[in-house]
Amino acid sequence: MYLNRDQHLFSAGGGAGALRMEDRAWGTMPYGGDGRAAKPSRGFGLKGTSAAKPIRLKLHWRDRLATLDSAPDLAQNIFSRTWWRGVVTVVLLCGSALGFAPGFGPLQAYAGQPMAAGDWQDAQAQIIAPLAYGGDIGARMGPTAAVRPLANAPERPELALTATLGQGDSLVRLLARSGVGAEDARAAMTLIAGAVSPSDISPGTRIDVRLGQRTSLEDARPLEHIAFRARFDMRLELERSNGALTLRKQPIAVDTTPLRIRGTIGELGLYRTARAAGAPASAVQEYLRVLANNNPDGTEFFASDRFDIILDYKRAATGEVVVGDLLYAGLSRNGAKEVQMLRWRKGDQPVWYEASGVGKSSSGLAAPVHGRLTSSYGMRVHPILRFARMHGGDDYGAPYGAPVYAVSDGVISFAGRKGGYGNFIQLNFAGGLASGYAHLSRIAVAPGQRVARGQVLGYVGSTGLSTGPHLHFEMYRNGARINPRSISYVQQATLSGGDLAAFKARLAELKAVPAGAGR
Repeated sequence: MYLNRDQHLFSAGGGAGALRMEDRAWGTMPYGGDGRAAKPSRGFGLKGTSAAKPIRLKLHWRDRLATLDSAPDLAQNIFSRTWWRGVVTVVLLCGSALGFAPGFGPLQAYAGQPMAAGDWQDAQAQIIAPLAYGGDIGARMGPTAAVRPLANAPERPELALTATLGQGDSLVRLLARSGVGAEDARAAMTLIAGAVSPSDISPGTRIDVRLGQRTSLEDARPLEHIAFRARFDMRLELERSNGALTLRKQPIAVDTTPLRIRGTIGELGLYRTARAAGAPASAVQEYLRVLANNNPDGTEFFASDRFDIILDYKRAATGEVVVGDLLYAGLSRNGAKEVQMLRWRKGDQPVWYEASGVGKSSSGLAAPVHGRLTSSYGMRVHPILRFARMHGGDDYGAPYGAPVYAVSDGVISFAGRKGGYGNFIQLNFAGGLASGYAHLSRIAVAPGQRVARGQVLGYVGSTGLSTGPHLHFEMYRNGARINPRSISYVQQATLSGGDLAAFKARLAELKAVPAGAGR
């Protein structure tokens, strides 16, 4: 008889009890009460005195399977039965994975055939196309005999556009780019030139153009209307009437009262105080430059000083404002002379004069060209003639075409070709002094012309007896050549006669302008 694991059978006797466990698979394991193995015995019952009853337990197959180690550690007990069982398990699992893995061959696909025109129309009627392609949905009806194709697509009856005049651009090119025909462009330019010079139209001007309908695609659209602001104080309009263009001027009222800004410098400093009072940044910077160049007391400012700035200022009736140049720069100091500088045009150059009509004093001569001194005044061997002779001036090395400047204010006495000097200019100053500029490539002044210090007279070249592009500069006193670097020249611009009276009147007019007028 066999008992399951959960069944227990005990027997009592005078001696020590004995328990017998037996498993069919693994054999019988009898144990006595003293811990020693008991002798096998069959059945149950008493045999002799104090005999123990053996117990046999049967393990179910599920229990044995549960105790089986299906994934042993292959790093332990290498080459044992358990280890080999684990290796076989791993091989079987890998083989199963490879056996059930999908292939890597090409997939079979269906290649669509192109649709015929009729099939495509039927298919398009059943889809929703993107808006970029028209977004047409629904069935489309085919054309009937009553439908006739158009020879040309219809055009707009009018075309309106706005063009901007660019830097270096011209009004003729702008009209051509806008689609205006050559004949209409010439007629428009004739009318505009009668009212304002086309070169006076400032870059950035916006021009409204309207073109009409043309009768043929080969022809340009007719010009119907042009409108733009030709000047700050005038607007021009061209309109086609009875087949011809007519011009209409529209004057714009402009207030030209100068803008005056006054105030005390205070603790913020001149720049911040003037900006807070409404002066543009460029005007404040120009004001500082004028005082620095013409104020003998220096450019140090104190909190108690009062500044006075007058600007050229224009206000149109349409609301536009144009801030012009600095006209007057004044500075009042406690216990010091008041500074009053007025911008006055002398010839082609604006010059700053004091209230007394005296301009800035300049000492020395300006550099005639931007270059380095290569040969100075004195005896030398001429590089072409190959003998020693007097070199009556200074040579400056400069690239071909570099501008040559007047070293001081004066009048041109000669400008043209002069022997070995090549293209030559002579500029006469006050006090019997004169200067000469030789070997020029081009002359930019004419005899009798009055020029100012720093004005361009010509350009560096290599004409005459010259080995390369450079400037030969000479100085004369009463017609005799002298060393240019020995001159200590002081020049002071002054006004007299009618110029001084006009200057005084302009100064009084500006100082009568109230602060903040015309804003």
